[in-house]
Amino acid sequence: MDAAEDGMWWFRAAHARVLDALRARPGAEGPVLDAGCGTGGFLQRLAQGLPGRGAVGLEYVADAARRAAQKSGWPVAAGDANRLPFADASFGAAVSIDVICHAGVEPARGMAELQRVLRPGGTVVLNLPAYEWLRSAHDARVHTARRYTARNARQMAEAAGFTRVTARYWNGLLLPLMALQRKVLHRKPDAPSDVGDFPPWIDTTLHAVSEIERRIGRAGIAMPGGGSVLLIATRP
Repeated sequence: MDAAEDGMWWFRAAHARVLDALRARPGAEGPVLDAGCGTGGFLQRLAQGLPGRGAVGLEYVADAARRAAQKSGWPVAAGDANRLPFADASFGAAVSIDVICHAGVEPARGMAELQRVLRPGGTVVLNLPAYEWLRSAHDARVHTARRYTARNARQMAEAAGFTRVTARYWNGLLLPLMALQRKVLHRKPDAPSDVGDFPPWIDTTLHAVSEIERRIGRAGIAMPGGGSVLLIATRP
């Protein structure tokens, strides 16, 4: 993951969309929490894309937390997304990329903790894997316990007390290829994760398609489906 997230098209695409969300709805005054920051790829891009905004990371795996701090230059705490080691109302915004879906996280507790550490008016941005029918060996490899629709992602955020909840699909143009990869080509239980090195021309092509879709979204045209759900909400 440390190597892949710096260059692989999916990480670049996901991080760009989370940054777009924070630009559109920056939340309250205060730093951004990256809850489940892995080895620090998004924290690094946050420092580049929103240089005036402070940030703090949280990562369960201590070695990854140390690497994230080294890579990004931001402080990173080793801890559990179910019990965030931060005081109430510590952050102006929080992001969490494919973490609430993780087998080690209880969704209601994780969402309650994100709300607790946000200041009133703070923004939460979640990326979540979409559609249970897309479940594959990749999910087992990365410990994904739940996949979401836009509707049940909204319901989860509203149940946690968030307001101004929006949820939309992305990676829609590439959804047929995802389905082919996961349900046909890599349908065996011992198939590898989708995270890895792609030939440069494939990576460039996939990222270009993702950027076309991103521009379509900026024009106000929503994808009817996609491989991921991007959720944005506000702490009242």
